[in-house]
Amino acid sequence: MPAMDPVPGLDLDQPPFDLLDAPGRARLQASVDIGFHPADTTLIEAGRASPHVYVILKGVVHAYARDVEGVEQRFADYGPGDVFGAWAVMAGRARLRYRTAGECLCFLIPAEVFRALVAGNPRFAAYFNEGLATKGQLSVSGDARRESAELMITRVEEAQLAPAIHISGAHSIADATARLREAGVDCLLVDTPDVSAPGIVTRTDLLDAIALQRLPLDAPVGPLANRPLVCVDARDVLFQALIGMTERRIERVVVRTRDGGIAGTLGMAEVLSHFASHSHLVSLRLARARNLDEITAAASGMTGLVRSLAAHGARMPYLMGLVSALNERVMAQVFEQVVPVEHRDRICLLVMGSEGRREQLLRTDQDNALVLADDLDWPGLDAAMDRFSAALATIGYPPCPGRVMVDNPHWRMTTQQWQARVTHWRGHYGGDAALDLSIALDARPIAGNAALFAPVKAALMTLGQDEILMHHLAAGALGFGAPLTFFGRMRSDAQGVDLKKGGIFPVVHGLRCLALRHGITATGSLERCEALAALDALPGDLERDLPQALNVFQRMRLDAQLAALAEGRAADNHVDTAGLRRLDRELLRDALHVVKAFREHVQRVFHVPG
Repeated sequence: MPAMDPVPGLDLDQPPFDLLDAPGRARLQASVDIGFHPADTTLIEAGRASPHVYVILKGVVHAYARDVEGVEQRFADYGPGDVFGAWAVMAGRARLRYRTAGECLCFLIPAEVFRALVAGNPRFAAYFNEGLATKGQLSVSGDARRESAELMITRVEEAQLAPAIHISGAHSIADATARLREAGVDCLLVDTPDVSAPGIVTRTDLLDAIALQRLPLDAPVGPLANRPLVCVDARDVLFQALIGMTERRIERVVVRTRDGGIAGTLGMAEVLSHFASHSHLVSLRLARARNLDEITAAASGMTGLVRSLAAHGARMPYLMGLVSALNERVMAQVFEQVVPVEHRDRICLLVMGSEGRREQLLRTDQDNALVLADDLDWPGLDAAMDRFSAALATIGYPPCPGRVMVDNPHWRMTTQQWQARVTHWRGHYGGDAALDLSIALDARPIAGNAALFAPVKAALMTLGQDEILMHHLAAGALGFGAPLTFFGRMRSDAQGVDLKKGGIFPVVHGLRCLALRHGITATGSLERCEALAALDALPGDLERDLPQALNVFQRMRLDAQLAALAEGRAADNHVDTAGLRRLDRELLRDALHVVKAFREHVQRVFHVPG
């Protein structure tokens, strides 16, 4: 069969047509027609079927929707390369009315041909059927998608697990050492008659027992075993296991099977070796760092790590989780450098902002605070916190312009002072008080005594029942207009679209307010969204599309920031829409429409006027 000549102007290498198989492309090329439409021509009527799916070659088409009162409003604009009318063909009934804004030239795909293409190409069908979430998955290129699948979907059970070797707690240190060498493993599971679950002893534990504790070689290993076991499920994602080990500062976990049995152990070395072909992960130098210079050197590779994983198609939640775990480890180690051991039980270090939500990708401003025990007596606190903030700045975390930092006494309070501050926030709705409250709602402890934060968190959660406070707090999510013209085509300035103001902030703050109202203690936006969905506190479409919209904003901002850094420019929150691929422009526009719908939901819930 001779090759089909391409249709001039119809690019089948661009989404969604690149999702078609070869026979599908050939059928499309053989069937497509072209039509000229004068200005103000209604191409599709709302509520009716369409004989064609349209692909705009030249011109602009406006889409109109009716609001709850039946008033028709302009909903979206479509320009060259955009596809519309698919829903009218697939469902037999258009949701919108489409009218040309001027003279318009369109490719016309016959309805019966389009339905056949959908039936024969599942990925092509998913593009039109599954909404924003599936479009986001389909936007990854083929090569990146394969890398992402290997990197992000590999299960723990697929890694090279070390065998789980058991030993009785009555055996000696010498016996255990010989057993390690014989089995070629780094740890043993220790069984003790009076404890139902085994403990774990590592090669390092045995070395410490001999060299530091001066125990004899015939001492039993039972008392050396660590309990409870830190376990992961064999079906967990391997990358998630890496994040968990990084957060806990451990180098080996026990792998459990579906029925609760032990499949083996997984070490950091096995994880890193599995990913070695993908990227140069930040090494375990953080675990070995003993001073500020070593911590700085270990942290210096984090931007390169983010760049490498992003280039391989790493999913945003996994990437943010890993970066957050590494940031947490850096800050906790600096904390240990400046706070003497005898005071750590009376201090709790909090992170807030994007780090508190575990949503940081590139190192940004310091956002941290302290909760102090009411009986703390340490004259050196001020100087130590000055050293802490200066050390983070040296490592690469810039000072916060708003001074939300532990070297600012405003963010260093005893438990009672924090509770008094929360009471103050209850009666003061605007200005700095509202900003401070929003920041504090994302706080989570990462070092010191986390129990000190518990009564503060409990006090914060009581604010969700204050209707007046919640009304004013939620209004902040509506403070920036959506960067859409007539809520249709994207509006941008000379710098492009500000993704933080127009997309990320309204979603993050809206979820923060809804979570507080419903008593949800999670700080991450995705976790808050999941918890709200479980309570039926979000409409179904927002439950599905909000997480993906946030991922779209995060990914596009990261791509733009990495490009800026590579060119020697300062990274900011803007993206140049003119430089985006067609599908990325559509994804961004869809994501901004999700934000618009979410803002309207927040308005209704908290009775905020439009």
